[in-house]
Amino acid sequence: MRKGEATRERLLATAERAVLDKGFTATSIEELIAEVGITKSGFFYNFRDKQELALAMLERYIAMDQEQVDALFSRAAELSDDPLQRFLIAMKLMAELMEGRANTQAGCVAASLAYQENQVDRRVIERMRVAALAWRKQFRLLLDEIAAVYPPRDTIDLDVVADMCTSALQGGFVMRKMLRDPAIMGQQVMALRSYIKLLFQPGLN
Repeated sequence: MRKGEATRERLLATAERAVLDKGFTATSIEELIAEVGITKSGFFYNFRDKQELALAMLERYIAMDQEQVDALFSRAAELSDDPLQRFLIAMKLMAELMEGRANTQAGCVAASLAYQENQVDRRVIERMRVAALAWRKQFRLLLDEIAAVYPPRDTIDLDVVADMCTSALQGGFVMRKMLRDPAIMGQQVMALRSYIKLLFQPGLN
């Protein structure tokens, strides 16, 4: 990684920690450059303003989150050819991952920025909307694969279930922070896993 890229990455990582700790509004450019150890001109070399930083931070989070989810479902696909079992395995792997990172992964950047949408510009808000729709589409495709083999045992819009998947994965960070209980993240994923199992698996009462 080149020096300029390393500086940009340090800024993004530092900003993410600050935003997750105290929010976007309370995070100042001055404190970021002090912690990273650069000048104000160094900051503006990388980001035009704080809003561009927010957008870049969001893009970074979305990319890392997507990479993580893709890796888990790829591993699940290696372990089972059955679409339902693949999903259940992926959720178990996700819960284990969250439990392992309970004391290091501080929260959800998208949720933090969404809470303060009146402090970010329309580009950030639109990117969050696009990300949410992409997560819905991704989970809906997985649910459609399951439903083609195992018809749902209840009448429900699978788009709603897809949004529930996103809510469990992203919202676990919110509950963790509110209740100060790291275990909640994995518990929420396992609760989602149980619901998917009950919704699709035949022979369950």
